[in-house]
Amino acid sequence: MKKLLLILIAFFTFFGMAMGAVNLNTANKAALEAVNGVGPKKAEAIIAYREKNGPFTTVDDLKNVNGFGDESVAKMRSVLTVDDAAPAKKEGKPAKK
Repeated sequence: MKKLLLILIAFFTFFGMAMGAVNLNTANKAALEAVNGVGPKKAEAIIAYREKNGPFTTVDDLKNVNGFGDESVAKMRSVLTVDDAAPAKKEGKPAKK
């Protein structure tokens, strides 16, 4: 009985992690590669785009990355997110009114 319980706990823990959306703004290369349709080159392209252009504001911004189009983004939309992506505001001069 204990074995069954441990197996169920392990399964649901793994299943829960697998069901979580991958954040385009915070995911590392391995997490991006876990998305169906994203291989090593595309994962690197996402990270390079993010480093050059800042955080993605929508999943549709992925279309701006080389190798991604309307169809591929549509297929991945359900497993991608950009939530909580806003970087901390830098202190500096106050905005002009």
